[in-house]
Amino acid sequence: MIRTEIVAPVCELLRRQAERFPDKVAFSDDGSAVTYTELDRMTVNLATQLRALGLVPGGTVAIWLPNSVDWVISCLAIVRAGGVAVPISYEATSSEVSYRIEDAACRFIVSRVEKEAATGAVETRILVGAQAPGTVAFEALCAAPATGIALEPDDIDRVSYLVYTSGTTGKAKGVMLTTRSMLWVVAACWAPILGMDCDDRVLSPLPLFHSYALNISVLGIIASGASEHIMERFSTQGTLDRLAGGEFTLLPGVPTMFHYLLQAAEKAGQTALPGLRRCVSAGAIMPAGLNRDFEAYFGVELLDGYGITETSTMVTMNWPGKNRVHGSCGLPVPGLAVRLISPASGLDVATGEEGELVCRGPNLMLGYHNKPVDTDAVLRNGWYHTGDLARSDENGFLTITGRLKEIIIRGGQNIAPAEVEEAILPFAGVGDCAVVGVAHATLGEVPVAFVVPKEGARIEETILLEHCRTVLSAYKVPAAVHIVPEIPRTGSGKIMRFKLRNLVETTAA
Repeated sequence: MIRTEIVAPVCELLRRQAERFPDKVAFSDDGSAVTYTELDRMTVNLATQLRALGLVPGGTVAIWLPNSVDWVISCLAIVRAGGVAVPISYEATSSEVSYRIEDAACRFIVSRVEKEAATGAVETRILVGAQAPGTVAFEALCAAPATGIALEPDDIDRVSYLVYTSGTTGKAKGVMLTTRSMLWVVAACWAPILGMDCDDRVLSPLPLFHSYALNISVLGIIASGASEHIMERFSTQGTLDRLAGGEFTLLPGVPTMFHYLLQAAEKAGQTALPGLRRCVSAGAIMPAGLNRDFEAYFGVELLDGYGITETSTMVTMNWPGKNRVHGSCGLPVPGLAVRLISPASGLDVATGEEGELVCRGPNLMLGYHNKPVDTDAVLRNGWYHTGDLARSDENGFLTITGRLKEIIIRGGQNIAPAEVEEAILPFAGVGDCAVVGVAHATLGEVPVAFVVPKEGARIEETILLEHCRTVLSAYKVPAAVHIVPEIPRTGSGKIMRFKLRNLVETTAA
């Protein structure tokens, strides 16, 4: 069942597919396309040039590009060179980018001219699409290999990807993932359950800097030999227009995307998605009603599951067919051990009772970069403690019921309340603040800020939110600001977020 033959070094997978499908397009975007032969050649060229420029095995390279073929080439070449790929959101603010570059100690960054100014103290800037003084042209590095440099064999158990995820402390954590952990998910989930293979043509609107997209939309493609078109960003109408042509067989997304697609298609009367055999959703919980409505309207299976960055994405997955429990996140992925335990006693709970989901398997992270205390808090005796609460029915189907941790998941994007609070507190007139997640009909959750003004101060919501937009990515900006006399706290000073959440009604769509 588990396709162990695809758990192999990236260099081996690329050579394998170049031999099998030399002229087949591996990846395309709106401006370019690359065959498997070209992908193999360009990534080895870029890898040797990176080594010639001084990248050492284990060295970190930031990727700050929009979704594109160049993003994929950069990532695979970094791994082939023995380096560590550090994906960064193209929409990240300067402070967010600088923090990741400094935390990961990136000497190299691959970016674009318009983003070059705010990249921090990296030593080598590789620019895509142009060249500027003191930088190196990406296209030139991909065109020819550096002579006299032999690449070392790829160790699939070393850190190859450092993917940043929000943490409850407010500072993003770098999750250390290996090629083995990532490809194991492809071998145990995407290949046998989703059925991804060399005949598939994938349309991917997912942001590639996320572990979910890195797994299914980059590594999943080269492991299966499929072809993929990369959308620079998700567009409801753009996705429907592409699917209407009948070219694509698989569509990965997050629940919010499928909500928008269904809503727009119903409004336009578009009922057919010719050629599309299956959709897959992860990143946030899929509402049972949305799942049923999407499948009934389009006649296309929409499989959903539960995953997190620390497990190289998937932990559970719903299998194709009728024996699914809508609203659940499915069954444990083959080869992965999953338990539900009492947070108080650490003992397994009975069927139907709520417990914290803990898991163990070859897809676990090696730990958080430079954060041993945080690592030890969640990796205990070989088990990863997710902080998510779940129930299991008598057939083993798991349903996520809540969270011990405070992360807000907005349309599949993780937001740490403390990070938003740290952005608000320095604002003039703010005495105290707290941020909570409030249910939203289409996005799942949105952040809402509660602010206590300093004595005599008056805070304008619009001005505060404009401040937030200058220091936070757009999805982290609060949906609303509420002025309150105080923030409820425990005797030890911890924010009682549930009391604040009870003050506001569910946010309308």
